[in-house]
Amino acid sequence: MQLTTGNGSFPVTSATKIYVDPKNEELRSIGQALSQEIQRAAGVQPQVVAAPSGKPSAGGIYLTLRQPLPDTLGAEGYKLSVQPTQVVLAANQPQGLFLGMQTIRQLLPTQRTTAATVSLPAVEVVDKPRYQWRGMHLDVCRHFFPVEFVKKYIDYLALHKMNTFHWHLTDDQGWRIEIKKYPKLTSVGGWRDGTLIGHYTDQPHQFDNIRYGGFYTQEQIKEVVKYAQERYITVVPEIEMPGHAVAALTAYPELSCTGGPFKVERLWGVFDDIFCAGNEQTFTFLQDVLTEVMPLFPSKIVHIGGDEAPKTRWHECPKCQARMKAENLKDEHELQSYFVQRMEKFVNSKGKTIIGWDEILEGGLAPNAAVMSWRGMEGGTTAAQQKHNVVMTPGSYVYFDYLQGEASLEPLSIGGYVPLGKVYELEPTPPALTAAERKYILGAQANLWTEYIPNEKQVEYMVMPRMAALAEVLWTPAKQKNWPSFKERMQKQYQRYDALGVNYARSAFNVRQQITIDPAQRAALVALQMDAAGPQIVYTLDGSAPTAAAQVYTKPFSVPKSAVIKAASFENGKMMGKVTTRQLTTHKAFAVPVVLANEPNKNYKGAGTVTLVDGLEGSTNHTDGQWLGFLGTDLVATLDLKQATEINTVKSKFLQETGSKILLPTNVEIAVSNDGKKYKTVYSAPVAAQAAQAKPTLSTVQADLKKTTARFVRITAKNAQVAGAKTPETWLFADEIVVE
Repeated sequence: MQLTTGNGSFPVTSATKIYVDPKNEELRSIGQALSQEIQRAAGVQPQVVAAPSGKPSAGGIYLTLRQPLPDTLGAEGYKLSVQPTQVVLAANQPQGLFLGMQTIRQLLPTQRTTAATVSLPAVEVVDKPRYQWRGMHLDVCRHFFPVEFVKKYIDYLALHKMNTFHWHLTDDQGWRIEIKKYPKLTSVGGWRDGTLIGHYTDQPHQFDNIRYGGFYTQEQIKEVVKYAQERYITVVPEIEMPGHAVAALTAYPELSCTGGPFKVERLWGVFDDIFCAGNEQTFTFLQDVLTEVMPLFPSKIVHIGGDEAPKTRWHECPKCQARMKAENLKDEHELQSYFVQRMEKFVNSKGKTIIGWDEILEGGLAPNAAVMSWRGMEGGTTAAQQKHNVVMTPGSYVYFDYLQGEASLEPLSIGGYVPLGKVYELEPTPPALTAAERKYILGAQANLWTEYIPNEKQVEYMVMPRMAALAEVLWTPAKQKNWPSFKERMQKQYQRYDALGVNYARSAFNVRQQITIDPAQRAALVALQMDAAGPQIVYTLDGSAPTAAAQVYTKPFSVPKSAVIKAASFENGKMMGKVTTRQLTTHKAFAVPVVLANEPNKNYKGAGTVTLVDGLEGSTNHTDGQWLGFLGTDLVATLDLKQATEINTVKSKFLQETGSKILLPTNVEIAVSNDGKKYKTVYSAPVAAQAAQAKPTLSTVQADLKKTTARFVRITAKNAQVAGAKTPETWLFADEIVVE
């Protein structure tokens, strides 16, 4: 990308015309779209007319395919020249002009202005995208969205120069596309008898019992596809197989291994009932479905899912076992590979190719399949090394159903944590690939699964502004990415969202408190930052609500004793986000060395052993970074108080979240020592099992020791794991150990 700013500006007035190449209806449509955008920003609507032959006259905006541009700009590249006398936007293909038009939109005022004239700053731009697949996904199965909103979503993609819309149309909780040969898919499979209330981990599960559903007719599908095509966006349909099939099996139970009966799922998650791979009817059915689906979508790629397909039913199913024997398949993973490869041959016979989630690598990848890598980047790396096309969509960077701020300040979500800055850090091309292998990385996309996203406003909240960060990652050469610059430029984008009435998240304006412990000083070092530029960060240490007059943050500061730290961002006296709060509690074991007998699970290590004595307490969100999680093993932590110390109480905190198999310990034992060798048990007691709570709960075990003197304190908390269990299943989550 090259950008050169010039002197002066081009005034847009009521006399301004948009000139397009003669006898080109496609360019005329782009010109009309630009005219409407100018009208929205400037209050004047330029007339779109055919360009006169000869030299361009002054005062016009020209959209042309007739200027010779280098082939290296491809179909999506463009050249924009804004001079005080005229504007020329040139490209090799209409798609390039459409994308260049979005750049002109960015040069216009974000809101309707009262100024007499609006002007475009003088600039020269030569631009093209880095990746060919710049995508957004939308799940309409868990929650259904009407055609008008799907079009609006496509408009948001266009605004961000995205070119691929991945439409997730079938799942356990609803079948959303009309199939004329199988009408029960929508009349039965399109509706469920209720929806989960609250979070999946809340126990016991509760449902609203309200009939819920909907589907798109084939005519509506065509309408959406045409709308997307006019914005140079490819719609990729997803028909899930062999898993996530309960809605289809409810309509046609004969396609299952057991014969049913089934009900369209009210609950989220992964279910054992999937399409039967030993039944010929299954393949006939899916081929019939795709025979109706594929003509509706000009896309050369069809998504067939392939993820989260438990092999439980196949393992017990005589038909599936017979199929494995007949096809000489060694296990059920190879049976899934057989299933996918068979469907691939059918799709290929219709001139299209398949893409699937990275599970389709298991058991052997279908010959021409592309892979969508969601469980990290590893699957995509492997596929590219095998010369298969890849779209990167790793959960830790681009799952937009994840939280984008502190859980207590955000709407209910599936969990996880992907703030704006994390999205911007995505590098879709793994460094492990050779130059030849890198060309198989088509690009990336963000996924929006809608279990916890019941309405349109919530969709907007979850995707904006994170879509802007992803758009820049996928468009801009890696070396030109610049996070501070991006944050500055986003200030205009927020104004644009405001003008469009977008319900975007303001989480980027919330102050993140990064607290690290300095063991040498036995103090907390507090750094405050946010993912937005502009506002000033202020804070208090006494628990009072910060105001514009509070202490201004300039650099990290040390806090040696207990404090309630509150922070917020202000601009022109107005609070821009929400107040974040961290409570620091110092005690006799604060910041002392800790040795663990068992390592915590790699996904739940907090900030290391210091997490147990950092003066910060974990929340009921087990992914908040304040918990050490032990899978199937016990917590055995030895604290070194550095000198003989009088101890009156020892408190330890644990989490219970039965839906995630996080259980309280069965017993807690405390032993003390003066030399670190000989220990004396001073407390041992079973922990009362809590009833399965609807919500995650915190539980504190307190041992009153009555003036015991010791240097070393050892806490042993027994995991509730059943002795002799073949695989570890039960989690023990431990946090702050307080010695007073």
